[in-house]
Amino acid sequence: METDLIKNLDKIHTTELGALRIRKNLCLDTPDLISWCKNKVQNAESIDRKGKNWYVVIDGCILTINAYSFTIITAHKTM
Repeated sequence: METDLIKNLDKIHTTELGALRIRKNLCLDTPDLISWCKNKVQNAESIDRKGKNWYVVIDGCILTINAYSFTIITAHKTM
């Protein structure tokens, strides 16, 4: 599944507050959050673009990534 998101994997990033929000929402203790997220994008069950955001579904969670800036906005558990 080759999407613009996967083609621009190297541009994926987040803000300090975004990283805190993602870690809190997914209960993560990962030192390299960006690498963790990029890995999830590469192995995604589904990647859908709705409006200005990409929604990446994998392992019971959804990552929300801005389609223009490639900023990871938030993540949530689906269960």
